[in-house]
Amino acid sequence: MTDPITRRSVSRRLGGIAATVGFGSIKTRASSEDAKPAILGGQPTRPKGAGWTHWPIIGDNDAAMLTQVLKSGLWNRLSGPVTPKFEATWAERLGARHCLASANGTSALIISLAALDIGPGDEVIVPPYTFAATVNAVLLHHALPVFSDTDIDTFQMDVASAAKLVTDRTAALMPVHLGGSVADMDAVLALAKERKLRVIEDACQSPLAQWRGKHVSTLGDMGCFSFQASKNLNSGEGGAVLTNDKDLYEEARSFHNNGRAKPGSGVSGYGRNGANLRLTEFQSAILLAQMERLEKQSQTRESNAAYLTEQLKAIPGITPAKMYEGCTRNAYHLYMFRYDAAAFEGLPREAFQKALTAEGIPASSGYSPLNKEHFLQVVRTNKGFVRIYGEKHLNDWYEKNSQRPVNDKLCTEAVWFTQNMLLGPRSDMDQIAEAVRKIRRYAGALKQA
Repeated sequence: MTDPITRRSVSRRLGGIAATVGFGSIKTRASSEDAKPAILGGQPTRPKGAGWTHWPIIGDNDAAMLTQVLKSGLWNRLSGPVTPKFEATWAERLGARHCLASANGTSALIISLAALDIGPGDEVIVPPYTFAATVNAVLLHHALPVFSDTDIDTFQMDVASAAKLVTDRTAALMPVHLGGSVADMDAVLALAKERKLRVIEDACQSPLAQWRGKHVSTLGDMGCFSFQASKNLNSGEGGAVLTNDKDLYEEARSFHNNGRAKPGSGVSGYGRNGANLRLTEFQSAILLAQMERLEKQSQTRESNAAYLTEQLKAIPGITPAKMYEGCTRNAYHLYMFRYDAAAFEGLPREAFQKALTAEGIPASSGYSPLNKEHFLQVVRTNKGFVRIYGEKHLNDWYEKNSQRPVNDKLCTEAVWFTQNMLLGPRSDMDQIAEAVRKIRRYAGALKQA
């Protein structure tokens, strides 16, 4: 199911970008076998004060476009031209017929569920290895999230496990294209077709990622992006919904605009329930400016990630996340790998991360199991949910979602680097790999420290 990252497959996926990396002659930062880790009193691999690429990156045009909106006095999308221009530009870039800008990625998910009329009594299958917004959007419509397990090799939804969870209550699948990579969309779409389910792509972390040459967000019924401050394309806060279905677009636009009636509906005033989830002209201006650099930045991330993977996968105990064969472009919002403590003389992951940080390499342990978070217990006793589903059904739902063993294992092994760490020179990648090698050489001493 997964395709190991080989020299050939990387070159194929990156459209030749990786071919310039020169895997056959990888050069690493000169180091001594006796160089101690910084946490043991040695010199850090990355010199103190050597920061990573600052994020966000600001260009001259960002300020100019913001100033233009400011001086125009047209700050609201209902009166200004900038948000419609962003929507048209983003839709064209991704090959979608319709794009609707929204206040944030969470609201994009909420809007999509509303457009598909998903609500009380429905279930939506989601992965447990994701940000809470994926699940909160479902709960805000008083539908119930049902958790698949996770494919430990790719960090993505395990679609085979999802297939076993489909019931007559299941209304949709919501795969998350985690970290910039892509879920197994062949399997997702086949399951959706077989069981007559809707598909909402949570592509919040994956702008420009592709599945078999098609951009994520254009494969299912609807797709959602986030433009939050950490994202590869960002405006501080912001989001977007994409679809190729005109009727779904009109429903989404109405819902995000307080339910104002759709054009040509024959209804005046408000045609449905809704909320104000509109994006401002200021944010749209920043997004248009940021888009000017997105492709070049994406190519840099891909090239550096491919180079880093060749080094890290050679280190026992380090397993970079794999990509499905159909993933023809990875956006690398995150660089993710699994850490096997047994290959580091039993050094706990937390100690490994602490040692990395001391070397000047910041790392995160990623997500905790979302299906075990406390807020789901709150849902189980919430008055509204109890009235809709009954206590027995909610208790059964909670218990059935509590055991996802593969995801539990992943949550104890995962390590992340953020996307801005992939935007620097290749020497940055050399330093990351050398820091990991150094920690492994001294793993026994670090464990005793």
